[in-house]
Amino acid sequence: MIYIFDGSLEGMLTSVFEWFERKPGLTKLVAKERYQPDAFSESFEILTDRTKADRVWKGLTKRLDRDWMRKIYCAYLSEKHEVHQNIFDLCAYIFQNPAGAEKNYGNAQVLNIAQTARKVEREKHRMEAFIRFQKTADHIFYCGIDPDFNVIPLLVNHFKNRYADQQWMIYDIKRHYGIFYNLQTVDEIEMDIDVDLLKKSNQHMLDEQEVLYADLWKNYFKSTNIAVRKNTKLHTQHVPKRYWKYLTEKL
Repeated sequence: MIYIFDGSLEGMLTSVFEWFERKPGLTKLVAKERYQPDAFSESFEILTDRTKADRVWKGLTKRLDRDWMRKIYCAYLSEKHEVHQNIFDLCAYIFQNPAGAEKNYGNAQVLNIAQTARKVEREKHRMEAFIRFQKTADHIFYCGIDPDFNVIPLLVNHFKNRYADQQWMIYDIKRHYGIFYNLQTVDEIEMDIDVDLLKKSNQHMLDEQEVLYADLWKNYFKSTNIAVRKNTKLHTQHVPKRYWKYLTEKL
């Protein structure tokens, strides 16, 4: 049996609900955008139902602690093709076994979800460390990113708490959406703008003092750097090259 769903977290949880309702046996979960008809397999389209999804999520919270609930959410944000099936199978495993089943790392789904979540958390921490805002002409601090995973939802609390006194925007160029803080709330946004424009630091878009601040920071970085003690290998271990594009001192 192939379950076809819309790719959303709610749709995936609805699929779990439907599976327990119908008990079809071995089931493959496939996002609608990746589904290819198979003449030898029966398929069933899942209609996302928020009520059913909430029941499954609440059921999981009764069996798993907050750390494991976050693991499931982080794994979903990885956007890996196989993660939908992994989460689906994990949910079935958790509901069909006694309390503490999530501690069995001998189970393939438990191990996969834990490992995937760890990678997403690592990317989230790197974004928090390496993001550099630039002040735009309209006094909004902006940064464009293109992380390996969809970590935007995980960045909200960190930046809201750390930069509570200024308006800022973090935009995921790869996924075409971002978050904007207006000094009160954080809202999800989408912009109809040229992606190439977002990837560059266009002078006419920046505050007139932003270029000066960038130059001052670069000069400070150069003056504090000790050339004879340069260790490129160690440096790239702590700051991988793929993150250099976010760092003012590397531009």
